[in-house]
Amino acid sequence: MFLKQMQVGHMAVFAYLLGDPAAGEALVIDPAANIDGIIAQAEQNNLKIKYLVNTHGHVDHIAGNTDMQKKTGAKIIIHESDAEMLTSTPAMILKMFGAKQSPAADRTVRDGDTISFGAFSLKVLHTPGHSPGSMSLYIDGYVFTGDTLFVGGVGRTDLPGGSSRVMVRSIQEKLCVLPDQTKVLPGHNYGGSPTSTIGREKTTNPFLR
Repeated sequence: MFLKQMQVGHMAVFAYLLGDPAAGEALVIDPAANIDGIIAQAEQNNLKIKYLVNTHGHVDHIAGNTDMQKKTGAKIIIHESDAEMLTSTPAMILKMFGAKQSPAADRTVRDGDTISFGAFSLKVLHTPGHSPGSMSLYIDGYVFTGDTLFVGGVGRTDLPGGSSRVMVRSIQEKLCVLPDQTKVLPGHNYGGSPTSTIGREKTTNPFLR
């Protein structure tokens, strides 16, 4: 599996390009910004972007949906509980982030669903708390945690629809049960390193003790 982590935009957001080189298919997790750079990475590796997967509906993670879809024709996927957020970002927030309103989702998913690209599939783990429809994406050896779990921290829960109680349960029941060697790939570069592991977070992250 091809995997590229890219820090994009002004909020240290991590976008991820995942691909199956044999099939020539790819998807992007959280295409927040630097759309041309992401597309260039795909083209350099002979990958066609099939899906745009948003870990949740906040503007800093969906800001590139419109341009990315226009340039690639990729389908937008988000958890059903955050789908409405895609098309309802207030104009003031869009202006603040220099973003365009996202198109509506082409597909919504729920816990346990899979998102396939070539021979590979991501499993949807519904991990609400940061937002009602926040989700993490698991594939053997890796988990993309969006704004649920950071390196050494967790996502904020003071935004509309957030809940610290729900966040703790999500992390404990959906993430901490993954194999300790699972690589954690977060939604922002907010920690001391760009990646971690479930085992390391369980022992060092103050929010998980």
